[in-house]
Amino acid sequence: MQDKIYDVIVIGAGMAGLTAAIYAVRANKKVLVLEGKTHGGQIITTFHIANYPGLPKVSGVDLMNSVYNQAKELGAEIEYAEVMKVKDEGEFESVITEDFEDGSDEGKYLARTVIIATGSSERKLELENEEKLTGRGISYCATCDGGFYKDKPVAVVGGGNTALYDALYLADVASKVYIVHRRNEFRGNAFLVDKLKTKENVEFVLESVTTKLIGEKKIEGLEVENLSHEKRTLTVDGIFVAVGRVPATEIFKDLVELDEGGYVKAGEDCHTSREGVFVAGDCRVKSLRQLVTASSDGAVAATEAVHYLK
Repeated sequence: MQDKIYDVIVIGAGMAGLTAAIYAVRANKKVLVLEGKTHGGQIITTFHIANYPGLPKVSGVDLMNSVYNQAKELGAEIEYAEVMKVKDEGEFESVITEDFEDGSDEGKYLARTVIIATGSSERKLELENEEKLTGRGISYCATCDGGFYKDKPVAVVGGGNTALYDALYLADVASKVYIVHRRNEFRGNAFLVDKLKTKENVEFVLESVTTKLIGEKKIEGLEVENLSHEKRTLTVDGIFVAVGRVPATEIFKDLVELDEGGYVKAGEDCHTSREGVFVAGDCRVKSLRQLVTASSDGAVAATEAVHYLK
């Protein structure tokens, strides 16, 4: 079992997790990264990243493969196994990837510190062809992809602050911005709504839900239906979905403190409510969830973990 004791176990191999691994292994720590799916996180579905400093035309796949290779070459161990639970074992945190009735420890790793970097996923519209058209007109990040729609019509679906901020950002880029919201009032801050009302190219489409995505190879529009069951087609080149996010933190609810939305409570130092357990990236309570902030979190969390080990 000695070979399964690590200074740092990072859960998640997105930008935050891999950056944490790079920083921790460079501090001469024994590091394991556990990833349940594919390394790279949500950004690998983005074909062109325009706002990552120094790399204005890189794809999500190319960027994350580069970060992955860097972590591996420096000496971080990376295994593809889904973490099922983390529990206290005194001196260590026990990270379990499989449950064995015979008591086998095949899927058990011991960590002196743990960094949670499991990220979050966008809440979907759950419409036909949504996955197929993601990256081909459907986006979940206006600041990431808005620049590709300069002088083109777009729609924002949602009614919270994220949707309103997205619409404000897009109003200065796109020719037309529709904001589709199922209620007659927005859930976001009133001052944002007031600012949007001053924008001549912004149109509120309230008490309406998106019922259909139009387009085969790329988005050409969307169909919306109001409370009177009247349907309307909005011709747009892009749809920005902002109906909320889902943090991947369910397995940690008994380990660290979460907020009402399921995000791990932590400040800019990335310390959780549990000593020796840190958090980085989109699963943390924070105001901005971007690649650059995920990378920053990873560096901070790893540095704090190293300090803790000392």
